[in-house]
Amino acid sequence: MRISLIFKLTIATCLILLVFMLFFSYINITTIKTMLLKEAISEADKFGETIIKTTHYEMLENRRERAYEMIQKVGTLQGIDHIRMINKNGKITFSTEMDEIGRHLNKKEAGCNMCHTDNELKVHASTMNRSRVFINKRGKQVLGIAKAIYNEEGCYLSACHSHSPEQRTLGVLDVIVSLDNMNMQVGDYRNKIVFLILLLLISVSLTITFSIHRLVNLPLKGLLAQTQKLSQGDLDARLQNRSNDEMGELSEAFNQMTTSLKSARLEVTEWGKNLEAKVSERTREIRQMQTQLIRSEKLVSLGRLVAGIAHEINNPLTGILMFAKLTSNSPNLDPFLKKDLAVIINETNRCAKIVNGLLDFSRESIPQKKPASLNNIMEATLALIGQQSIFHNIHFVRGYQPDLPLIPIDENQIEQVFINILLNAGQSIPSGGTIRIETFTENGEFNCVKITDTGTGITEENIERIFDPFFTTKNDRGAGLGLSISYGIIERHGGRIEVQSDVREGTTFTIKLPLFPQGGD
Repeated sequence: MRISLIFKLTIATCLILLVFMLFFSYINITTIKTMLLKEAISEADKFGETIIKTTHYEMLENRRERAYEMIQKVGTLQGIDHIRMINKNGKITFSTEMDEIGRHLNKKEAGCNMCHTDNELKVHASTMNRSRVFINKRGKQVLGIAKAIYNEEGCYLSACHSHSPEQRTLGVLDVIVSLDNMNMQVGDYRNKIVFLILLLLISVSLTITFSIHRLVNLPLKGLLAQTQKLSQGDLDARLQNRSNDEMGELSEAFNQMTTSLKSARLEVTEWGKNLEAKVSERTREIRQMQTQLIRSEKLVSLGRLVAGIAHEINNPLTGILMFAKLTSNSPNLDPFLKKDLAVIINETNRCAKIVNGLLDFSRESIPQKKPASLNNIMEATLALIGQQSIFHNIHFVRGYQPDLPLIPIDENQIEQVFINILLNAGQSIPSGGTIRIETFTENGEFNCVKITDTGTGITEENIERIFDPFFTTKNDRGAGLGLSISYGIIERHGGRIEVQSDVREGTTFTIKLPLFPQGGD
């Protein structure tokens, strides 16, 4: 069985209020009862004093019958249960209830114990000590108060009395009054308290129920409805609670969560749409990595091969070049042959350059690293090649990061890489243009140099082969080893070269060198 939150809160609050109300009601009723009892004792005491003073003259004149008759009439008043007189020996000398006249009372019985306590006789006792509440023989609750009759001077000097002056007390007037009126007042007050408690509980219950329904139940129902909509996939619904309390904050947080869920779902949907493209991109990157690994293995194997070939070719070329120059300088040479010898010398020099390039390509020298600035190396490179004719119509734009950190590199080898790339960039801009050089730090891991030209660009089928040895698009010059050598140098430094190109728009080479090379180099 489902019990609503508003019912639980209302019952819990009412139970707490009921406990506190009953506690305070008990204290209040007890206080009222004590006050009424004290007032009844005071009235009974005054009533006993009045009887003693009223009958005093009759007793001095020894007209006992007259005194008893007066007491008998007083005993018929409303609220008086009965009145009796007890002498100093404990004998009931008179009572409005005739059946107890002549009976002797024990000193410990009610009416005597106010003075006779622990075998001691008290002449004076307080009002509270002289009063007692008990149930009479008719089953009614009554209040009894004993009033001492003292042996005053008029008594022991009177001719009709034979009391000794040393006797302080002549007897006791015991007045027993009914407490029905007091109990009725206490009962009425208790009934009113109960009625007020019930009225207050009903009022509080209704107030709490209305308040909780308005402040808690309605916002929670809205929150529950929103949750059900969310479970059904509706992420456009929003809560409209405008209160500036915790419920308002909860509603705002729930709306933010709904917005975040909607954004997340849109993002997931977008990811789903782009998943194929991302897989294709990742596949392309993996293929590029595989191509780089294959290219590295090819370069290593080819380098070992060309090293041996270059060494074997270099010796004959040296001999051919030497003897061709000697023959060309001989005075006995036919002048018609000098032009042919010049061709032989030029082509031999060309072959020698190719052989030297092969040796440079195959030479896997360990970089001699020391901390250096890429900005300074680039400036030294530009100063070295900037005066060549191919750069006369080219404008260099520098975008250096001023606080570029130093990194451990071989300055000569990195300068050779810059020369190769800049020469290729210059040769791709025959009619003039711009070469932009930027340096920057990437992700706190690499120092980067980006070289962008506005040249003819590289076709898509050629861009995958530009780092292969002997590949060149220059039909009249070049052996196709510059970029291969540069690739090997950067790889030995633990870095990498990336290239992007658009035909007729230009090419961008990005060189990335690690700030902290592995292996402690």
